[in-house]
Amino acid sequence: MAKVEFDDLKSVGIDIGKDTFHIVGFNHEGQRVLRKQIKRLALVTTFEKLQRCIVGMEACLSAHFVSRTLRKMGFEPRIIPAIYVKPFNKGQKNDYNDAEAIAEAALRPNLNTVSEKSQDQLDLQALHRVRSRLVSRRTATINQIRAFLIEQGITVRKGLRALKNSFEAILEDRKDEISPRMRKILIGLYGDWMWMDDRINAVSKEIEDISRTEENCVNVMTVPGIGPMISTAMVAAIGEGEAFDRGRDFAAWVGLVPRQYSTGGRTILGRITKRGSRYLRMLFVQAAKVILMRPHRWPDFSFGAWLTRASERMHRNKLAIALANKLARMAWSILRHKTAFDAPRDEIMAGV
Repeated sequence: MAKVEFDDLKSVGIDIGKDTFHIVGFNHEGQRVLRKQIKRLALVTTFEKLQRCIVGMEACLSAHFVSRTLRKMGFEPRIIPAIYVKPFNKGQKNDYNDAEAIAEAALRPNLNTVSEKSQDQLDLQALHRVRSRLVSRRTATINQIRAFLIEQGITVRKGLRALKNSFEAILEDRKDEISPRMRKILIGLYGDWMWMDDRINAVSKEIEDISRTEENCVNVMTVPGIGPMISTAMVAAIGEGEAFDRGRDFAAWVGLVPRQYSTGGRTILGRITKRGSRYLRMLFVQAAKVILMRPHRWPDFSFGAWLTRASERMHRNKLAIALANKLARMAWSILRHKTAFDAPRDEIMAGV
């Protein structure tokens, strides 16, 4: 067992870098007693010599790995959103000042920290990120094909399917108008599109398989409009939802609540905050819009009466956000309490 140094440590802040970590520690009297730069590979050997205490770090790429490593060693790691560390920064920005700010922020009793993700959560999150990147690249490829066709004086009506169904016919019918080189370029782009389609389908199938075997995902999918994509993305992001006290907190974290700028007792509410997970927010809004497309199904759900009344007084876009907020709160409640939605399972519409 390595000799313990700095036996009066209360908190340690780590500024995580790609190859090096900067460490600053405070004792119980608030004095700085540790200031050190270490290599990433020396993390374990360095902390073996330190007294077990609170260790703060900003939420970043390897924060969850570092947190799990230190927790196994007996430390109390806290992953802190960068926005909550900023008020504690003093002087100019550098790695040591950042580590000192993190160490001070970690001691705040009412600080909201990021839940530590398990390896399964990180794997599932990686699948969603890969799929999102592929979808974005596919859209860019389709837009480039359309742009090249327009340069040749050829337009195709909107929609992915319309272009896919007419692509070969365009190359055949307009072969006199398209140069051999441009034809070769278009065929290459179409091949890239088909390859990305196959990759997206493969990743989507893997996500759907996980959603059918993961109990939490199965429960969340009982909410109308929520399918494999939202359920797995939600589990990957928040686990079992223990970081939130209630569904309203989760909806606020996703960014589905009005931005507030209030002063002097006057409450001023604006557009939604758009804080938190942009990806989850997009999925919940898509789910809400799917439900709004089928008003004849609203009476099947417990919130159908509320939705009918809200539709009479709200603009459709505002209604979609309000419904997305409600879906997020219900999904959190089901995830946290391991229950199912109150509507019969066979009456729940296909979700996103």
